[in-house]
Formats: sequence, C-alpha cells, structure tokens
Amino acid sequence: MLNEMLILMRQELGLIILMLLLLLMKLGKDRSNVSILGFIHICLFINLLLGFTFFERGGFLFGGMFNSAPFLTVFKSILNLALLLISLQSHDWLSKHDHLIEFYVLLLTSLLGMDLMISSGNLLLFYLGLEMSTIPVAAAANFDLRKRNSAEAAFKLIISSAFSSGLLLLGISFFYGATGSLTIEEASHMVNSEPLQVLSFVLVLAGLGFKISAVPFHWWTADVYEGSPVAVTSFLSVVSKSAAVFVLVSFLFRIYYSIGEVWTIALSVLAVITILVGNLFALRQDNIKRLLAFSSIAQVGFILVAVISGSVQAVTAVVFFLLVYVFSNLAAFGVVSVIASATGKEKVSDYAGLSRSNPALAWIVAIALFSLAGIPPTAGFFAKFFLLMEGASSGNFWVVAIAAANMVVSFYYYLRLVKVMFMDEAAEPIEKLSITWETKLSLYVCTVGIVLTGVVGVVYDKLFALISGN
Repeated sequence: MLNEMLILMRQELGLIILMLLLLLMKLGKDRSNVSILGFIHICLFINLLLGFTFFERGGFLFGGMFNSAPFLTVFKSILNLALLLISLQSHDWLSKHDHLIEFYVLLLTSLLGMDLMISSGNLLLFYLGLEMSTIPVAAAANFDLRKRNSAEAAFKLIISSAFSSGLLLLGISFFYGATGSLTIEEASHMVNSEPLQVLSFVLVLAGLGFKISAVPFHWWTADVYEGSPVAVTSFLSVVSKSAAVFVLVSFLFRIYYSIGEVWTIALSVLAVITILVGNLFALRQDNIKRLLAFSSIAQVGFILVAVISGSVQAVTAVVFFLLVYVFSNLAAFGVVSVIASATGKEKVSDYAGLSRSNPALAWIVAIALFSLAGIPPTAGFFAKFFLLMEGASSGNFWVVAIAAANMVVSFYYYLRLVKVMFMDEAAEPIEKLSITWETKLSLYVCTVGIVLTGVVGVVYDKLFALISGN
C-alpha cells in the first residue's frame, strides 16, 4: 500500500514535501530571497521530472477515492511545468518581496488541490480539492500589499468563488440525492434525464462555469486579472483555468455522458456567447492584463466548441490546446511581468516602440499573440484547427461558423498590440531592460514550445494514445 501510494501520488507528495521544507526554512535562520528562489526552482523541476517516472503505472487508492492514470499524470505535469515557468518569470518581483515563502506555500497548496481534483474518484474529494485550489489563490491575489486594487481583486475572487462553490455543492447534493452515491464510477451508471439529475448538472455546470470564466459567469475575471500581481494573474489564467477545464471535460465524459443531448445544447449556447462576449469586450481594452483576460474568456468558448462532439478526439484536442495555451499565454504574461516589474506600465499604449528598445521581448509577445489568434505556423493555429474540426464532426456547423468568424474578429485586438510595438512611436518609450537568466529561460522555453508543439505532430499523437488507452 505504501509503495503504491509513493508511486501513484508522487507528484502530490512532492508538493507536500516542498511546502514542509519551505515552512521549516521560514522558521530557521534568514536566507536571501535569491537563494530561496533557486532552491524552489530546483524542487519544482524535480517535481516536474517525477511526472515522467513510472509513466506506465495507474491505479486506485483509498477505496477508489483517488485515481491515477498515465494521461492524468501527463496533465498534472503540464500544470507543474506552468508553475515552474511562472516562478522563473516572476524572479525579479519575488526576489524583492518580503513574503516570498508565504506566496509559494499558497500557490503550492492551490496546485495540490488541483491535482486532487483531477485524480478524484469521489465527489467529496473533488469538492475538497476545489476549495483547496481556490482559497489560497484569493489570498495570493492580495500580495501587492500596498495597492488597493490588489485587495479589491482578492475580495472579488473570494466572493465569486464562494458563490460558485455554493452552486457546485448544491448540484453535488442533488446528484447524491438522485443516485445515492458520491463515487463517480458507481454513480455514473445511474445518471439519466430525470429532472433532479438535470438540475444537478445545470448547477455543476454553473459552478464550473465560474472557474473557467465562461459567459455569463465571467464577470469577475477582468477585474481580478487587472488587480492581481502578474504572477497570480498568470497562475489564474493558465494553471487554474486549465485544471477547471480538464475537470469539466472529465465530468461530462465520466458522469454525464448518458445525458449528452442535454449538455450538447447547453455547451453550444455557452460556447457562442462566450466567444462573442470575450471578443467584443477585448476590442475596447487598453490595459493589457484586461485584454488578455477577455482573450482567455474567448479561448474557453473555442474549447467548448470541441467538447460538444463528445469523442475521445475532442478530449485530445482540448488537452493539446491547453498545452499550447500554457506556452502562449505565459509567453505574453512573462513579458508583461518583466515590464510591469521594471516600469509599472501595463497599458497597450505603453508598449509603443518596444521593438526598437527591446526587440527580443517584442518578438516574444508577437509570436505569443499570433498563437493565441490562431495564425499559422504557430501551434495555436493547429490547436484551434483541431478544436473546430471536432466541433464540425458533431454536426454543429452553426457553432463552428460563428467561432471561425470570431477568429477573424480576434485578429484586430491581437494585431493591434503588434502594430503598437512595431509601428507606433512613443513619447516615453520603455528603456532597454535588463532581464535575469531565469526569466530569459522561461520566455525562450515558451517561445520554442509555441513553435515546436504545432510542428512536431508526435505531441498530439502521444496525447491521443494516452487518452484513448492505446
């Protein structure tokens, strides 16, 4: 039993050990933030490597409450990679912060909760993991302690999270009342189109809709993204959202698959309004964090387009898109973090002439935006192509047509920032910035990932093999 736990929960145990070590360091003698950051980066890299050991192993723990499978381990590794990249990108900001260890304990606790959510075989463990993943991030959102809008972001996040968790818990309660079980494998065989079970699905969808920022549950997103420190915004945009999307897809396919006719209609409507609202609001944003917030909302709509088909290929397309999304969004937010840390500038207009003072940063942002827009030959083009193809395979051509048309609309606000960086003149241009090697490494990894993930077809094929069990 102990050996099985050490293997199947190796990533979760790695996070717990790292948190314990950080707490011991907090109690011990003072160390410089730079040395602590170096230690944390090494530990996060080791935990990432743990995901690729015992790769073929899968199994159950605690009476089926905790499940492990190769494709679940791969997805957790994607989240671990994202946290490592965020940590490297935020080196400058974190090296000057008075509460460095507390910040990492919060993010590591949140990531641990996400891992438990992803591997949960019981709705009780799922809900506990959900709360563990949410509350620490709300505290982290207030880590710009001297800024009022950071406290406001934390307040809005905790209020919206409490409301969505209430809806989700009510849905789980109705589900338990209708099936008599909280075990996912057992209860999934009892799901049907009875009104109480449909109501439970609607409430669960609404609760997870808040977590993924699907319209009309998106109202908190832009304000929280703008007010939070860039590191927390990156974590919310990439790690939290990716985990919530994966859990939603898992619920649809593991629990509610037998009522596919119900959630197909619901997701079709959600996909359309999410893409439309995300794009239309992104058009008028000048703050780059708000622009990327509404961009991330629109991206969720594209994910829902693929999920409608209800196939294994759809799950593969979603996971592949999330991997590309990690590289693309973190490349953009990485540059935002560098500039915000050095100058405090976060407006689109502040990036005028960036290509002349900091050409490398400008090109990294441009490549990231091309990928988010779905422009070839970046990986974002292939990721969105797979999503739309899966949507078309389900016969929902009207949804695919609206999504494709909105891809053209999104070109405007993505390319507007590219135009500002490469063509506009600035009255007060951003000076030449000195960047640490940790930040450079993170940005280069993201950029290479954007290019290679799309070109190297083996990535998609490997994901499909893991998810389909072949």
